[in-house]
Amino acid sequence: MIPIRDSIPCNTTPYVTWGIMVICIGVYILMLLMPDSVAQHFLYMYGMVPLRYTNPTWSQHFGLPPDYYFSFLSSLFLHGGWLHLLVNMMFLWIFADNIEDLMGHKRFIAFYLICGLLATYTQWYFSQNLIVPVVGASGAIAGVLGAYFFRFPYARVVIMVPILIFPFFFEIPAIAFLGVWVILQLQELTTGSMIPGMASGSALWAHLGGFAVGALIHSLFIDKPTVYHVDVEPSEEADG
Repeated sequence: MIPIRDSIPCNTTPYVTWGIMVICIGVYILMLLMPDSVAQHFLYMYGMVPLRYTNPTWSQHFGLPPDYYFSFLSSLFLHGGWLHLLVNMMFLWIFADNIEDLMGHKRFIAFYLICGLLATYTQWYFSQNLIVPVVGASGAIAGVLGAYFFRFPYARVVIMVPILIFPFFFEIPAIAFLGVWVILQLQELTTGSMIPGMASGSALWAHLGGFAVGALIHSLFIDKPTVYHVDVEPSEEADG
C-alpha cells in the first residue's frame, strides 16, 4: 500500500520540507561515496545506538565518545538504504507540505524536530540494550502523519497496491490510510510479522512514539483553522 498523492493543495511553498529532503538525500549520497568501513563508522557515530547512552563504559570501549545525545538529532537525517530513503521521502513529500502550510515555516521545523527527538527517545526507552544504529526520518515523519490524521482526516489519498505484477490504484480517505498504517506498526510490534515493503527491524517504537507526539502537540503550532474541501479530486496540481 504505497501512497502516491493527496487531494489537498498547498497554498505556500514548503521550503522546510524541501530542505529536509535535500539534506537527507545529500547525506545518503555522501555516504554512498564513502568507503564501506568509513560509512559504517559514520552510521555508528551519528546514528542513535541505544546502548551508547545506556552503558557509557561500553560506548567508550567500543570507540563511541560522548556526544551529549547529539545522535538523537543527527540520526533523523541518516538512512540505511535506498528503499528506506525513498519511502520516507515519499511520505514527507505527500503529507508534510500541508502541515508546513498550516504551521508556517519556523513553527513547522520546530514541530518536526521535536517529534523526531521524542520519537528517537521513545525508541531508546524501549530498546536500551540495542547495539545497532537507529537511523531515519520516519519518527519525525510519523509526527507529521499524526498531525495530518487529525487536521485532514477526510482528505483523499491515492494509493498504489501491487497485486502480483500489476499495480492497482485506489482513492481512500486519509483517516483510513493512516489508521491502517498505525495498525500495521502495532501488528509488527506485537507479532513480529514483517510489514510488506519495510525492512525487518524497523524502528517501530519511533514510528508509534512520533505519531502520538504529533497527534498530541500539533495544535500548539497552528494559529489558523484547517480549511479544505472533501470533494477535491486529486490532480497533477495536488501536492505530492
